[in-house]
Amino acid sequence: MNNRRFARTAGWLALPCLVAAGLLAWYVTREPATPFEQEQAGARFEPALVSRGEYVARLSDCVACHSLAGKAPFAGGLEMATPLGAIHATNITPDKQTGIGTYSLADFDRAVRHGVAPGGRRLYPAMPYPSYVKLSDDDIQALYAFFMQGIKPANQPNIPSDIPWPLNMRWPIALWNGVFAPTATYAAKPNQDALWNRGAYIVQGPGHCGSCHTPRGLAFNEKALDESGAPFLAGALLDGWYAPSLRQDPNTGLGRWTEPQIVQFLKTGRNAHAVVYGSMTEAFNNSTQFMQDEDLAAIARYLKSLPGDPQRDGAPWQYQAVAAVQDAPGAHTYATRCASCHGLDGKGQPEWMPPLAGATSALAKESASAINITLNGSQRVVAAGVPDAYRMPAFREQLSDAEIADVLTYVRSTWGNNGGTVDAKAVGKLRGHTDPASSSPIILHMR
Repeated sequence: MNNRRFARTAGWLALPCLVAAGLLAWYVTREPATPFEQEQAGARFEPALVSRGEYVARLSDCVACHSLAGKAPFAGGLEMATPLGAIHATNITPDKQTGIGTYSLADFDRAVRHGVAPGGRRLYPAMPYPSYVKLSDDDIQALYAFFMQGIKPANQPNIPSDIPWPLNMRWPIALWNGVFAPTATYAAKPNQDALWNRGAYIVQGPGHCGSCHTPRGLAFNEKALDESGAPFLAGALLDGWYAPSLRQDPNTGLGRWTEPQIVQFLKTGRNAHAVVYGSMTEAFNNSTQFMQDEDLAAIARYLKSLPGDPQRDGAPWQYQAVAAVQDAPGAHTYATRCASCHGLDGKGQPEWMPPLAGATSALAKESASAINITLNGSQRVVAAGVPDAYRMPAFREQLSDAEIADVLTYVRSTWGNNGGTVDAKAVGKLRGHTDPASSSPIILHMR
């Protein structure tokens, strides 16, 4: 009797389990709906649409991940480290064997805005589709036209990831998407004007600024995807760099920057406060400097509307003069290695040599950016086709971990800076995981 009762119970339990398994299988393999289902691959587009798509590609900074120096544009290959292992950016040229040449517009849309490749294969969220989902239908169509007709096919096979099984299974990404990835395009806020809405669209969507500047949660999700969340663009540590706050934080953000200064920084790579460095150099070299002036003004307007957090950022920084000669650890190294460019007073030589007095890297609690650029130097900044003659040198061969820690501690505790001390062990850790910056940056001439 007991055996029959157990069999009946097991049978009743098996039915909902099978239903649940079927629903799960459907959910993780489904292809999201797209407004372009009827479009066919191989369509020809007007030159104006292709040109528009080139501009959207600049806004979206597609080259940053999908191109390598010395290789064909958009042929992929860039290695990206993740907590699970390395993945490599894919070939997105219109090559039909190794690229996206067989993609229909619907295929392209699903990959860009939803992270789903043909056949239901899920893309790793290193592809910023949680941001790209906000792209308008018109911009997606223009971007597709550019990738199909505006660049040359490159037969370059994709490099498999080295994430081990079972962590490399893709179906759980569908569940991640269901929790963390939005599904709607950008909707204009009726209580804001056109300039603000355009800036919000670029920052949240094609610009995917939050991918670097928004802190991540335990599931590696961005903690907020728009201005409705306080963590949005509040600063984050990523790949050995600290991407600072883009909110109105007076110390670690843009609180002391005016709208024209934000525009100048994005257009020329420098202003009175800073010069682009780290990952932002690539974004400037191939993206922001090519943006239209009205779009840069829109970005500035939107960013200036994001309130800072006084509790997190503290009292606004104020310059404090110091004696010309200091006996603090690191002071001599600063005087002999750094002052010729940045000044004994820390004020630099704006707008060519950035100030260290009041610099975000000297005020942020995270010291990664200061360590990284001191160890490895800066990439070449190329503005309007002209390479920058002033480049931060690498000191990894000239200074020990302790000497770098001392000089950075001096910088981060002088002139009113309060970023805190730097530990030699932190320098050693980044020394072992980073490489000197290349003097030959990727500069993409699309056509």
